[in-house]
Amino acid sequence: MQVWNVIYDPLEFPDSLYHSALPLVDQTAQSKITKFHRREDACRSLIGNLLPRVLLKKRGVVKDAMTFATTDTGKPYCTTPGIEPPLAFNVTHDEGVIAMAFGTGDLGPPAFSIGVDVMKLKIPPRTTFTEFVDIVDSQLTTREKNLILADVTEGEAIRRFYWIWTLKEAYTKALGIGLGFDFRRIEYDVVEEKVTVDGEPARGWQFLKFELPQCGHNYVGFAAKFVGGRGTSISELSEGCLVCYDAVSFVNRAIEEMG
Repeated sequence: MQVWNVIYDPLEFPDSLYHSALPLVDQTAQSKITKFHRREDACRSLIGNLLPRVLLKKRGVVKDAMTFATTDTGKPYCTTPGIEPPLAFNVTHDEGVIAMAFGTGDLGPPAFSIGVDVMKLKIPPRTTFTEFVDIVDSQLTTREKNLILADVTEGEAIRRFYWIWTLKEAYTKALGIGLGFDFRRIEYDVVEEKVTVDGEPARGWQFLKFELPQCGHNYVGFAAKFVGGRGTSISELSEGCLVCYDAVSFVNRAIEEMG
């Protein structure tokens, strides 16, 4: 797996660039993007739609041949003919980062079992960390909550929480089952580096964790993929598989290559 991250700052992303890049995606995607009331949300959605298209362009696919669909639960996947091996991808965003995990489509077609999540290390304003944990208590196992509230610095506690949360999100996105999955069914022991589902090891799953130093290490994330077999792999995403782009440069390049 690889993960591409686009670093987005609304103050540096001109409207003219948004309008120039919008025609690069199909009418269905354009309709979805333009429904956002806030320009920042529309830009994030546009960048998220451009990510798999830029990847396909790198693989020699012309813009007009790129096609996509969604599962019944809304997970996008590539339907472009002639892609061998098949492409598996998943896109997510949080505030200033839009991320895409991708790899070979092996198991779980047509969208394949791949997911990604990234989040900024923060707690809501005017909320203590303990209050924050209480708010999400119903989504954490007892072991996870104990690890988060252990005798560690608040910075480490926040980091532990978001490692747990992004792994859970990446896993459920890889399953492609949409909302409603009980997060307590998944337990990530951030100290022992173990993942269980319904009390059993998450066999056949690969989990890759990453941080974004380009953002001052204020974002963490996980990519998850079902690869089969009996083992569970949890490791850091290698440096060569983690790429970061500035949003303005990324979109300008997309316009040059696909416009």
